[in-house]
Amino acid sequence: MSNAVAPAIEGSDQADAPLHVAIIMDGNGRWAAARGLPRAEGHRRGVEALRRVVRAAGELNILYLTIFSFSSENWSRPPSEISDLFGLLRRFVRNDLATLHRDGVRVRVIGERDGLEPDISALLTEAEELTKNNNRLNLVVAFNYGSRQEIAKAARRLAREVAEGKRDPATIDADTLGRYLDAPDIPDPDLIIRTSGEQRLSNFLMWQAAYSEFVFVPIHWPDFDRTALEGAIAEYARRERRFGGLAAKAGS
Repeated sequence: MSNAVAPAIEGSDQADAPLHVAIIMDGNGRWAAARGLPRAEGHRRGVEALRRVVRAAGELNILYLTIFSFSSENWSRPPSEISDLFGLLRRFVRNDLATLHRDGVRVRVIGERDGLEPDISALLTEAEELTKNNNRLNLVVAFNYGSRQEIAKAARRLAREVAEGKRDPATIDADTLGRYLDAPDIPDPDLIIRTSGEQRLSNFLMWQAAYSEFVFVPIHWPDFDRTALEGAIAEYARRERRFGGLAAKAGS
C-alpha cells in the first residue's frame, strides 16, 4: 500500500491500466477548514474535482469509475450539512447530466433508496434511465451506500429463497452471494484510491475489494485532478497482482 502519489509514467503500457477505479472522495471539510471556509464550500469544490476526474477517466479509457458519494453512516452528520450535500447532488444531476450523456457516460447507482426524499430518488432514476445505453464510461455512484448493509441484504435474499424451498443451502458459495450484491455485472475494482491520507475502507466495497490494489494520496479531494489520478494509476501499474498466488518467476 502507498500513501504518496507516484509520478505518471510517460508512455505507460495501456495493458497495465486498471479497468475499474474506485475512489473514496475524502477531505472536503478539512480542505475548507484549512482555508477558513465553511464546510459547504469544501463540498462545492469537491463537486468540481469530481467533474475533472470523470472527464479524465474517460480520456484515460477507464471503463468503470465508482465514487463513494454518500455513505449510510453520513446520516449522522449535522442536518444542515446533509442538506448542503443533497443540494449539491440535485445541482450536479440537473447541470451535468446532459453533458455526461453527451460524452457517453452511463450512470449507475448502488445503495439503499428506501427512505430517500422523492425528488432525490427521482433524480437518480432519471440519470440511470437517460444514460442506460451509453458505454464509454460507467460512472457508478455509491449513494446511501454501506458495504455491510449490501452484504446483509444479499444474505437475506438468499435466506428467503432457502426458507421458501427455492434453494438448497449447499448451493450457496462466494460466487452465489456475489451475484446478489447491488451490481453483480460490474467487475471488482482493480484500484481503490482514497484521498486525504486516511488509510481505511470505511465500509466501502469490502466484498469487491478482496484483491484490489490500494493507493492512499495525501491531498484532499478538492485538490484531486488528472495528474493525481495518473499518478495513482502509475503506482498501480508498478504493482504485481498475484490474487493469492505466487509471483511469476523471471524467465519462466
